[in-house]
Amino acid sequence: MTTTQRLRPRATQEGIVLLMALLLFAGFTVTLDGFLSAANLLNIVRSVSVLGVLAAGMAIVVIGRGIDLSMISIMVVTVAIQLQVMHGGWSTGAAMALAVAIALGLGAMNGYMVAYAGVSALFATLASGAFIFGFVRSQILRQDSITLPDDATTLLALGSARVLGLPLDVLAFAFVVVLGWAALRWTRQGRFLYLMGDNFQAARTTGIPVRPLIVVSFMASAVLAWAAGLTSAISLQSVNTRIVNSTLLYDVILVVVIGGIGLSGGKGGMRNVVVGAFLIGVLLNGMTILNLPNIHQNLIRSVILLAAIILDGQLNPRDEQTSQQGDI
Repeated sequence: MTTTQRLRPRATQEGIVLLMALLLFAGFTVTLDGFLSAANLLNIVRSVSVLGVLAAGMAIVVIGRGIDLSMISIMVVTVAIQLQVMHGGWSTGAAMALAVAIALGLGAMNGYMVAYAGVSALFATLASGAFIFGFVRSQILRQDSITLPDDATTLLALGSARVLGLPLDVLAFAFVVVLGWAALRWTRQGRFLYLMGDNFQAARTTGIPVRPLIVVSFMASAVLAWAAGLTSAISLQSVNTRIVNSTLLYDVILVVVIGGIGLSGGKGGMRNVVVGAFLIGVLLNGMTILNLPNIHQNLIRSVILLAAIILDGQLNPRDEQTSQQGDI
């Protein structure tokens, strides 16, 4: 390798996506009236805040060389149960504790199937997500849409509260990003997660408790799914279970993959989540202002996701050990 080649900056997916987002932002600023207004900029951030919280949970699992397709189901059922029991007379604190316990239990179930039963994360979470939602919706929930109770004054107040002019969902996204960054960078479990994702067998050989770590990563994903759902419910003052049938899960995967978190594991972090959410937020906002039909918006997002997966495969090739592991 020559000196010139060593000094030449290496393009990364994160850098490419950030450049694309900035160019798209500049283009919409010039061509769309009102795009640069303060209200619209806040709308861009708010539109991806809940998505960003979900993507942060997905990122933790993907870094450990897994994937969680049950996130939206967990988000819906935990928050819906929480609001339903609050309508039945439970206090906000007790209902919240119940929802968190359910989320932790469902995350632990996913983690157990992957870590101890040897089921592929893709199929384990796909099946569990369908079962969780189907069972809870048919046996426990009484309706598709559940509103915040009128006596839930704390949650209602949070929905209208502002800190430095920023609403709850934006603050929640910022808090989760900072907390996730600190956990991945500064804790021993965070470092172990990267080692496990980079080389599962080597991590196991060196004594890293890979199986409990897998379970913990899925539990973290489930709790963040609940947090995202509660944040959305507080902002909208209700939760609609039909969101399970929306494209939200694909948007979460899109943010993670396009941001540069390699599906082969062991790479990326919360900064990639922010970059991916920035691009998707600008894109969705621009398409909404242009009044593009939903079918065209979904087509554009699917093309971007496909391109991001291909790019991820080129920048983060799966080695022989990764292929043998077969977690994704």
